[in-house]
Amino acid sequence: MDAYDEGSRARHLPDGPDGSLPEGPASTDPTPDSTPSTDQDSTDQEFTDQESTSQEFTGQESAPQQPAFQAPTAQAPTAQAPDALAPAPQAPTADPPVPTPTPTGIASLPLRSQVVAALALAVVAVVACVHLGMVFLHVAPSNTVTKQHGRAIDDWIYPEFEQNWKLFAPNPLQQNIDVQVRAQVRGADGAITETGWYDLSALDGAAIDGNLLPSHTQQNELRRAWDFYIGTHDNENRPVGLRGDLSQRYLRRIVVLRLDREGAGGKGAVVEGVQVRSRTTNVPPPKWSEEKVSDTPVLRELPWWTVPEEDVTDARTEASAG
Repeated sequence: MDAYDEGSRARHLPDGPDGSLPEGPASTDPTPDSTPSTDQDSTDQEFTDQESTSQEFTGQESAPQQPAFQAPTAQAPTAQAPDALAPAPQAPTADPPVPTPTPTGIASLPLRSQVVAALALAVVAVVACVHLGMVFLHVAPSNTVTKQHGRAIDDWIYPEFEQNWKLFAPNPLQQNIDVQVRAQVRGADGAITETGWYDLSALDGAAIDGNLLPSHTQQNELRRAWDFYIGTHDNENRPVGLRGDLSQRYLRRIVVLRLDREGAGGKGAVVEGVQVRSRTTNVPPPKWSEEKVSDTPVLRELPWWTVPEEDVTDARTEASAG
């Protein structure tokens, strides 16, 4: 125990020149070595041993201990480095994910639906191109294609897509054409009488005058039916081609419907036959023009047509529905 105390004391006290302990005043305690250590000495000894062990492990000398309390001393202000004032650099952040656009239109459909829609669009595009080509060939001047395939072109155009370019011709139409009709009717007593001429064009004109929104039927039905008949018959009223009979039946049904609407022959009368004619009058030229035209009307009468029963029935059905 004495050797441990001496060794511990020799480690912390300065050595003499000869390695012995320095001389000092003799202790008043006659038996220092035999006196047991107090609790304070034991605590100091343990702290000293821990500090020594820490120095041996790190290989460095421990810094001198500072007193527990030190009076504040005035110190000169020191300039801080610019880096100390600058904010600490932040780590780069990742870019937010770019939202994927939601597909719209055909792209939003399933694959099978996309294929069906693509095929439908392709069919519509092909039909549109064919239709435009047929219309162009129909209105174009006579050429090799129209001479070889004129029948196919006409079958495609007529009757739904017929074109009339007289307004844009070098010499536009300068005539007023009135379509008139008269009928042979059988009255309730069985007697057959002949009516006067009904000016159907004048009746359509009166219905259009003052009407801001006239119907397509009032404006064009009768006129187009007459043009259809003229274009498919010669000057002797003989049909030219297969469409001649169609144009005749179409015109006949229209005039029978108009006669029934006007009450031809009185109540209960039945139309047995009709005759159609046109009254063509030239439009007078303007005063400053030197052109001379005849003002005498030109009449073209068609033969009498027998009206079948189905035409009369259809006319009455349509009139009652209207």
